[in-house]
Amino acid sequence: MALGHLAEPLGERIIISGRVLDEDGRPAPQTLVELWQANAAGRYQHKIDQHNAPLDPNFTGTGHTLTDAEGRFRFVTIKPGAYPWRNHANAWRPAHIHFSVFGPAFATRLVTQMYFPGDPLLQFDPIFNCTADETARQRLISAFDWDATIPEQALGYQFNIVLSGREATPWENR
Repeated sequence: MALGHLAEPLGERIIISGRVLDEDGRPAPQTLVELWQANAAGRYQHKIDQHNAPLDPNFTGTGHTLTDAEGRFRFVTIKPGAYPWRNHANAWRPAHIHFSVFGPAFATRLVTQMYFPGDPLLQFDPIFNCTADETARQRLISAFDWDATIPEQALGYQFNIVLSGREATPWENR
């Protein structure tokens, strides 16, 4: 978690695991999955983010991995904080993590967001709610994963990514 940093990042440590699958439930092996997110205080380590929440010098908010032969991926990170985004009065984005999935060429990049179960801000978030189909929208919410949880270390969350078909993960760029 603190690779390249002097200390552990601040915040609640979490593990996100899942699989990248095709529309028939077959794994997508050797698929590049990347994530980016705000820190525990709700701030991205990016020059455009001028929110007055503190930056964490031990957290970059990015990561990437290749899926294994069964399409599995796993990230150890911290739970991101909610943040204000000023598109209307008292607007807050719920805690979320951005995912990109790359196919055989850069032009095949798909982008989505993963949310956390029980977040009270979901009902107010226009980005989450722009997915009109309630069933599809629920596929954007991770599931708590007791089996992935490491005692006294990190809570686990499951987030599977389905590339196409009726059960596809909603994508931002389709």
